Amino acid sequence: MSWMVWTVPTAIFFSTIGAMLAGMTVWEVVSPSIERKGFLPISTTRGDRLFIGLLSAAYIHLAVVGFTDISIWFALAASILWLLVLMRWG
Repeated sequence: MSWMVWTVPTAIFFSTIGAMLAGMTVWEVVSPSIERKGFLPISTTRGDRLFIGLLSAAYIHLAVVGFTDISIWFALAASILWLLVLMRWG
């Protein structure tokens, strides 16, 4: 039987995603979101923008790893910055 080996970075990654989802759930219960129109071409809620941000962060990482020689830390910084911009003005 083959088991998945959980490294510390993997555990941190999934724990962070879980904490974000839990935080968004609490935020939604305390203050329900309404759809709004930002710079995205569709009306979105906070949850929509988080999903779009996480999905685009994956693409940012794939692009950095696949097409450049720059550090993966650059992709992480760009992804965090993009997620913050998207959550605020998206």
